[in-house]
Amino acid sequence: MGCPEWQVLVYSAAMRREKIGSLDVRLAGGTDGSGGGSGLAVILLHGFGAPGEDLVPLAEALTVPKGTRFLFPEGPLSLSFGYGDARAWWLIDMARLEADRAAGRVRDLSNEVPRGLPQAREVVENFLTQLPRAMPIDHKKTIIGGFSQGAMLTCDIVMRTAFPFAALVQLSGTLLARQDWRPALGKRTGLPVFQSHGVQDQLLPYMMAERLREELKQAGLSVEWHSFRGGHEIPEPVLRQLSLFLTRVTTKT
Repeated sequence: MGCPEWQVLVYSAAMRREKIGSLDVRLAGGTDGSGGGSGLAVILLHGFGAPGEDLVPLAEALTVPKGTRFLFPEGPLSLSFGYGDARAWWLIDMARLEADRAAGRVRDLSNEVPRGLPQAREVVENFLTQLPRAMPIDHKKTIIGGFSQGAMLTCDIVMRTAFPFAALVQLSGTLLARQDWRPALGKRTGLPVFQSHGVQDQLLPYMMAERLREELKQAGLSVEWHSFRGGHEIPEPVLRQLSLFLTRVTTKT
């Protein structure tokens, strides 16, 4: 996703790593810089091909209430390409991706359940179940989300499970496995959602992000939508708006 300004920040040396469920998790923020305390928790999942620490600098780039804790789970799959230790939540058919891009076809994943998604769901749901046993966590005071593939997976988790999250964050995600949401539609009425997407995104088309927005609205969620002139990235203006969103949610929980 390029190298936006926030990625060059040096995050706190107090950050620590924990094994929760089967996932390696980096913790930052809180009362001690390493996820301590009992403040609001923000769980963010990285995208496909990113190193496990890819989103960790957001803990310092975002302006949030004192005591806010950040958790950054690392995808369970290690890839043989990419920068550093490239990770993933499930594998992507890269040949199909390149063929679609070359032909100018819109990537519509709305009715697909990618191979590996069920396993990724199981891993993250187990992590969420084990989390309160590992540290002081109240799911009602927890915001979950991610970037790209991490956004897709967390949206799927929110729409399929009963964990009582405080909000959902979708950074450059897309509509995925819509048919699997149907049994739970209506159960998330009023849930705050922050969604951002670049109008020039070449990986996950803007129009599909708009479709995701409309699906969430129709399911009763309260979507705060932020488009920007850019590609598959998290630009600084989005970080400013996300900071405001997290602060608002914090004051209401």
